[in-house]
Amino acid sequence: MVSPGSVGVVRTHNRPRLVLASASPARRKLLQAAGIEPEVLVSGVDESAVEAATAEELCLTLARLKAEAVRQPDALVLGCDSVLAFEGEILGKPADADEATKRWLRMRGRSGVLHTGHCLIDGNQKEGNSRAEAVAKTTVYFADVSDAEIAAYVATGEPLLVAGAFTIDGIGGAFVERVEGDHGNVIGLSLPLLRRLLGELGYSITDLWRR
Repeated sequence: MVSPGSVGVVRTHNRPRLVLASASPARRKLLQAAGIEPEVLVSGVDESAVEAATAEELCLTLARLKAEAVRQPDALVLGCDSVLAFEGEILGKPADADEATKRWLRMRGRSGVLHTGHCLIDGNQKEGNSRAEAVAKTTVYFADVSDAEIAAYVATGEPLLVAGAFTIDGIGGAFVERVEGDHGNVIGLSLPLLRRLLGELGYSITDLWRR
């Protein structure tokens, strides 16, 4: 795990390749907006086959499996996975529109904690530590939306594509009153946490910036 404020011993080297082991366009856009142009390799990990006792354990296990699945010998590989912890349940992507509707009927006016596991593997390292991982958590407060609003939102199809059946960077953003924690983490990737993971492996996030 990463200790707050620690960025490790940063060494000087050429800009490394960053491979994003995710099909999520939102994660890619977050990196691009931060000056980082990742390569994308979809892991193909069957998320439904993985079980865990807690949201933290599940998202970190999935992030690790995704990163390991596309590990490259000459690149940094980042795996991420998000789940919502709500009233003792672990919520990933809803199976269908009916499930998405039932979730929103429960979540409206309440809050949940969005967990995103991050696993960074350094294929350039031949010795010593080659993996850093941690979980970012953000509390999400949902608006007390009406039945009609829920029906209209589910009809867009957006809730079926994302963990917890909501987004804050799309149509569903109007249905989130506020968040406590990293806004980017709810979208799918915490840039401050990525910076710390890079530091654990001896890199600076500035090494990844486009030049």
